[in-house]
Amino acid sequence: MPGMPRKAVLAAASIALLTTACTGQSDTGATDDPNASTTITFWHGWSAPAEVKAIQANIDRFEKEHPNIKVKVVGNINDDKLNQALRAGGSKGPDVVSSFTTSNIGKFCSSGAFADLKPFIEKSKLDLDKIIPKPMLEYTQFEGTRCAMPLLGDAYGLYYNKDAFEKAGIKAPPKTWSEFTEVAKKLTKSKGDSYEQLGFMPNYHGYETVVDHYMSQWDHAYFDKDGKSSIAEDPAFAEMFTYQKKLVEGLGGFQKLEKYRNTFGDEWGAKHPFQTGQVAMQLDGEWRLGMAKDAGVKFDIGTAPMPVADDEVDEYGKGFLSGTIMGIAPQSKKQNAAWELVKYMTTDTAAVVAFANAIHNVPSTFAALKSPDLTVDPGFKTFLDIAQNPHSNTPPASVNGSTYQTTLQDFGYQYESGKAKDLKAGLKKTADQIDRDIEQAK
Repeated sequence: MPGMPRKAVLAAASIALLTTACTGQSDTGATDDPNASTTITFWHGWSAPAEVKAIQANIDRFEKEHPNIKVKVVGNINDDKLNQALRAGGSKGPDVVSSFTTSNIGKFCSSGAFADLKPFIEKSKLDLDKIIPKPMLEYTQFEGTRCAMPLLGDAYGLYYNKDAFEKAGIKAPPKTWSEFTEVAKKLTKSKGDSYEQLGFMPNYHGYETVVDHYMSQWDHAYFDKDGKSSIAEDPAFAEMFTYQKKLVEGLGGFQKLEKYRNTFGDEWGAKHPFQTGQVAMQLDGEWRLGMAKDAGVKFDIGTAPMPVADDEVDEYGKGFLSGTIMGIAPQSKKQNAAWELVKYMTTDTAAVVAFANAIHNVPSTFAALKSPDLTVDPGFKTFLDIAQNPHSNTPPASVNGSTYQTTLQDFGYQYESGKAKDLKAGLKKTADQIDRDIEQAK
């Protein structure tokens, strides 16, 4: 199912990942002749039949254009398996690697788990600023080291039930968070201690309503210029946590919402609460459109960017971005040939468009985003626009991967439930923990 494996991996904060110890990057891996006949191995994480088929179709196109390079493809590789292979080295390991976990680019680059791509990019004379949207460039490098290239992306926006909007007399999707609260309340129909229809599920345990997705709609900075956590000093974080908690209270309270949330079907199945009409609005990625249609929803679906802070309405149109990253194993003795595959899959317009069309993800190059061959309907165009919006963002890379996001998310659970009552003190304690964890990782 398009998109599902990626989201499952992104949500798994407990995945075992690379340590910060050096993985033994080879200095001799880039001496091979890319024009010589050779076979390289590519490891990826896709597992659904349609996705595996789409990958193979791209590989077939590559081999046709590069008849001297054969590619052995191994799918369903998660970061744990990838970690073990890269640490072990040897001839049986991969040459080209990919991961769905953009938040771990800091680990991949700083530890040498993925090879530095700068020499390959320079040799190919690629001006990446002109090829790839800025947020995607940012989440594939760490502290000046580019160890990955983006291979398709995900953009997050607002899905809404047009029929429910019409019945409630709502003319257009909300653009600011204050408007969002009003709309969510209008769409909410209580039924005893539950709901006939909920306007929006705001709880952090809700599908995709996690802290970093909310924060993408406020101007914010997770770290200051010295690399210290700024969540206690940057007012945007207190504003977001305050807003979300008021939204929770305004829609019935934490306990009532949690009870209702526990009636939801699986996020990746036909009984997703947006698809069943249990919630009228949903924060989600571009893949939801196809999944909802496959589930046979009976109402018209609208898509729009998520709202922004009331005093930042000029930035409406932005959203949270993430995506697949692709690189070269440092132990590979065929790095020049490996680079040919990486370059083809991430920068060749026809290849990027064909893959995006096949798995319904957002293209990761400007040319592919604007290609007439890209399959675009009005609902999907929303996400293409979000992907190209200069204010769209993703959390910055850290040496310990997504640990700081998990720490902040854990505080969110405490605060929304009322277990943590002092927001200022809680953010300060959380910031101190983030700084200690990063210092220890270094």
